[in-house]
Amino acid sequence: MTKKILLRADDLGYSEAVNYGIEKSIKDGLIRSLGVMVNMPATKHGVDLIKSYDIALGVHTNICAEKPLTDPKLIPSLVDDNGYFKSSKVYRASKENFVVFDEVVIEIEAQYHKFVELFGRKPDYFEGHAVASQNFFKGLEYVAKKYDLKYSGISFDSSPITIGKSSVVFNMESMSTDYNPYDMVKRMVAKNDGVVQLAVFHPGYLDDYILSHSSLTLPRTKEVAVLTDEGFKRWLIQQEVDLIDYRDL
Repeated sequence: MTKKILLRADDLGYSEAVNYGIEKSIKDGLIRSLGVMVNMPATKHGVDLIKSYDIALGVHTNICAEKPLTDPKLIPSLVDDNGYFKSSKVYRASKENFVVFDEVVIEIEAQYHKFVELFGRKPDYFEGHAVASQNFFKGLEYVAKKYDLKYSGISFDSSPITIGKSSVVFNMESMSTDYNPYDMVKRMVAKNDGVVQLAVFHPGYLDDYILSHSSLTLPRTKEVAVLTDEGFKRWLIQQEVDLIDYRDL
């Protein structure tokens, strides 16, 4: 049986070094689905690097890095006193879901419209970045339904989720101790149960910005190496893996 695997990269726009690593993972590697952070200082740099590639593009909706696209006065639950998004560290430390649904919908919609402005079309999929907030996820689903977008949710217990018309299992291990991208994909291929296996990567190189703003560092470079490794590509072919993207779901 052919095994359907979807390899996705997140975080285009996070920093220029991350952008270069992502572009490498597309040009010389296996990435065919890519999430774009549309509000970041390096967003335009990243878009210019990848806009000529035939890949599935998604909105990697971000409410925990840099400034919102919305007037901060309209979304007080999401920002600090300086008008920047509250950090992912603040979200992790909070025991309550402080995100106000109506406010987060305003910013989610703004980021959707920014994507359309950048690429001149709707995204191939729609999802969110690094925040465990039920109101954030509800807001993503609400906006996806409003604009008829393919919502890509998250499952933390390996149970299948529905994306488009497909049943998909979500895999992301980049924050795990002793993380090995090759081993993760090897386990995905071994399952061979007829369900699409989705692997989420954060490939990138490192610069001062990403080292100062993200807790995810060395795994990014490791993922670039694995995703562009010729031996890894040959192994996937030998395993009769069908590499798909979000447009196939």
